[in-house]
Amino acid sequence: MPTVPSPEHRPTVDEPHRHRRMAESFGADAERYDRARPRYPQALIHRITAAAPGPDVLCVGCGTGIDARQFRTAGCTVLGVEPDARMADLTRRGGIDTEVAAFESWDPAGRTFDAVVAGQSWHWIDPVAGAVKAARVLRPGGRLAAFWNVFRLPPEVADAFTAVYRRVLPDSPLTARLTAGQSQGPDAYQPLLTKVAEGIRAAGGFAEPEQWADTWEWTYTRDAWLDQLPTQGLFTQLPPEQLQEILSGVATALDTLGGGFTMPYTTVTVTAPHTG
Repeated sequence: MPTVPSPEHRPTVDEPHRHRRMAESFGADAERYDRARPRYPQALIHRITAAAPGPDVLCVGCGTGIDARQFRTAGCTVLGVEPDARMADLTRRGGIDTEVAAFESWDPAGRTFDAVVAGQSWHWIDPVAGAVKAARVLRPGGRLAAFWNVFRLPPEVADAFTAVYRRVLPDSPLTARLTAGQSQGPDAYQPLLTKVAEGIRAAGGFAEPEQWADTWEWTYTRDAWLDQLPTQGLFTQLPPEQLQEILSGVATALDTLGGGFTMPYTTVTVTAPHTG
């Protein structure tokens, strides 16, 4: 899919970094994740690199290297840190040096960077301990930037998918979460963004955090949407037979809707420069 955590698997605001079971589920099909998940708007990549004092970037929770490769293409030297060895292996195959560790306990071995970035991953990190570690490895003027892709399905698409979820999972609490998630936009992420900003303030060593928002669109074909759906957090927890039934129902719904749709995205960012 072209990805704040996605609305379907947004963690609770109080302690999202403790929700490890879902966080560790994405590596089960790392190649699909890398192929199908959304990229990030190029304008944001350039904005971060322009605000950093140099080209050395640390990608935190880099997953399969989606954002890391975008920063490399923008001319940066990139190191990844990723707790899931399966995803880290795919990042390395994409040409990005990657170390396997949780960021809070990762040993920088004296290395410093011009930017610490986290695409779709900072919610899995303790907001204060993560910001403390970022301040430790950032050069003066270096920038911390945590960002997420947020989508809101077009109403007619959301209604069609909801009908499928209610049919396949009529008594499951997941149905309400799936239905709510697909119709919520950036405002639903404000509590999470506020928590991230509070962690940066508590860590010290940073200027006042800012929030950025970049809007963009992506057109999905039927097959592209079906490819990315199993990579979304709640779907990774479903038994195979239920997931297959949902995929079949969604495929039929998309055929009825003309075989595809255009998704509005907003990439939201919390960022602050290190004051040294």
